[in-house]
Amino acid sequence: MNRPAVDDELPDFRNLGVLLHALVYAHVLLVMHVLTSLPAWHGWAERLTEASLWLELTLLPSLALLSGLSPQLLRLPFRLGVPVVCALVLVCNALANQLLKPFEPAQHARLAGELICLLATLGFLGILRLRQRALSPRLSEARLSALQARIRPHFFFNSLNAVLSLIRSEPAKAEQALLDISDLFRVVMQDNRHLSRLAREVELAEHYVNIETLRLGDRLKVEWHTEKMPADAAVPPLMLQPLIENAVYYGIEPALEPGPIQVNIFRMRNDVHIDVKNPPPPPGYVRTHKGNGMALDNIRERLLLHFDAEASLTTQATSDYYQVHIVVPYREIPHDDTAAPFSRR
Repeated sequence: MNRPAVDDELPDFRNLGVLLHALVYAHVLLVMHVLTSLPAWHGWAERLTEASLWLELTLLPSLALLSGLSPQLLRLPFRLGVPVVCALVLVCNALANQLLKPFEPAQHARLAGELICLLATLGFLGILRLRQRALSPRLSEARLSALQARIRPHFFFNSLNAVLSLIRSEPAKAEQALLDISDLFRVVMQDNRHLSRLAREVELAEHYVNIETLRLGDRLKVEWHTEKMPADAAVPPLMLQPLIENAVYYGIEPALEPGPIQVNIFRMRNDVHIDVKNPPPPPGYVRTHKGNGMALDNIRERLLLHFDAEASLTTQATSDYYQVHIVVPYREIPHDDTAAPFSRR
């Protein structure tokens, strides 16, 4: 089967992972250049210090400028964006050379040359481009894994049986349940490689809760704390619904007494926090499959693919509750649009 073509895109220079990659890449090149151009080993410390001064005066302003202009750069086509990024870096390099003129660093003549700066920038963008192309199939595989994990036969048949039981007695309720099932499965079956608005994910999770309420009745109670939720935040699709599904499966179904599932979503500075808390399973309860671990691993992988080092997923299990806590950087999706992976437009 042919894989879909991967659209080349500039990296998001606001992303912490991209910034860390740039710092490591530049300093590795610096050390390699200094060590390979030394006329004598006894002068390595002085040469490295002088070269580092030039590097920091070029690299740090470049990253700051690219980070500030990242939303505008991400709107540019890749072929136009590359020369724009190179031009911005060369401008910072020229300013660094002007600042270093009074010190007359003779050793900088080769290292601070515009050609080396240009080649280093092109090399870094090329590495990130290859990384994006390498990770794209993994993202498709992760989406497929999420799809397979979501369509559990017993959930589908239980939902249909619940609807059948309502058709004669409560036809309006049965019709609404069918609409919820239709909305849920339509989203599950579509291409979910792109980021989704957080409000859309909450709506999808609410459809799922409505369906499960038909089966579990008053045993299922979900407390939504979304007053401080940024509705336009970009998150991986099919992220919240699997968390609530696991909370139902492990915290509500086996429980002797009803207990609420708490969903708390809020923004703190430049991060979006998503908490899903459910009662623990009763003592002695044995899990029959590894669905919970598979779902969490899948979400972790997609967070890494979309947000690199800026996102995290942690769990906490106590005698009173089990909690999943997700942190993603706040990136805006203005309307009902979606953003391509790795770009966070």
